[in-house]
Amino acid sequence: MHLTHLECPRCGLDHPADKLQNLCGCGSPLLARYDLAAVAATTTPEQFGLRPADLWRYRELLPVADPRFVTTLGEGWTPLWHAPAYGHEIGVDELIVKDEGLTPTGSFKARGAAVGVSRARELGVERIAMPTNGNAGAAWATYAARAGMGATIAMPLAAPTICRQECLAAGADLRLIDGLINDAGREIAALVAASGGRVFDAGTLREPYRLEGKKTMGYEIVEQLGWQVPDVIIYPTGGGVGLIGIHKALHELRELGWVEDRLPRLVAVQSTGCAPIVRAFAAGESRATPWADAHTVAFGITVPAPLGDELILDALRESSGTAIAVDDAEILADLRDFAAREGLLLCPEGAACLTAARHLRAGGWIRPGERVVVLNTGAGIKYPDLV
Repeated sequence: MHLTHLECPRCGLDHPADKLQNLCGCGSPLLARYDLAAVAATTTPEQFGLRPADLWRYRELLPVADPRFVTTLGEGWTPLWHAPAYGHEIGVDELIVKDEGLTPTGSFKARGAAVGVSRARELGVERIAMPTNGNAGAAWATYAARAGMGATIAMPLAAPTICRQECLAAGADLRLIDGLINDAGREIAALVAASGGRVFDAGTLREPYRLEGKKTMGYEIVEQLGWQVPDVIIYPTGGGVGLIGIHKALHELRELGWVEDRLPRLVAVQSTGCAPIVRAFAAGESRATPWADAHTVAFGITVPAPLGDELILDALRESSGTAIAVDDAEILADLRDFAAREGLLLCPEGAACLTAARHLRAGGWIRPGERVVVLNTGAGIKYPDLV
């Protein structure tokens, strides 16, 4: 393992990686840092193709030292699908979908859960707790069960029913909350505080290793494109860990010398019913203010006050990217249109990325001939009521 330390991106303070960490004292999430020179000296991109088709193929760039603690259900290495019919219709001839619906538990959240649970297990955690909009809780409950750990999950009543059932099936202590994810967060904060250190807070960006699992989407996109980067990557953004992770992966790849200096422009997609990042980006602000009365059919991106707001906004600006809000009626129309044209049923958050691509191409932000990757972050079949 080449993990060296944890770094605070806000105040610059370094933290040891060999003991459990939550936020920095200044309140910022922490980022895992590696000896990339050592990785480059001992590893070549060609080696990954000889390894199993899961995210652990990138083990030199992941935080688990002892393979005995790796907790896996085969997550990662999801396909890139070309979408020529829909792409031609919206004027993006190289439209590519990375389909995270094929991961265990049916969403990209399995990546973060696999790496986060594995590292927590290695550091001695016996019970994790977290608030969730649904899919993350289902994933962490499942991987905790696989690792022999306990899990307490707090979830809004309005979350998809299947996610609730997945938590119960995995034996989790499920707390249903009449409110939004920030209300669930308060429930978990009280639980963790009262536990005397017996329960570890694994909420979004409150520990550093979920992000490391999510960043493997960035590695895979580049490897699957023959170690080339696309022009644009479009991501549905609630807590924003996937977007932050992809941005981190791209910078690591560039530092390793495995991709050229030019990196993709990143796009954060939100719903007009909950768009704190879009509002902050448009105003040129470095922090987002909480969104009042948040609601959208794309429930996974209903995050009124994301903890990683600074990191999301930095990733967008550093990559010359943008943030865009789309409305629910268009999300549902594009979900239906894409399924009819391409035969792939997206989750509503994934469909929001299509709507964003359509608008950005119509406005000229996406230029003719550019290669655009959109992330379908979960299986559409988990949302039967929308269909």
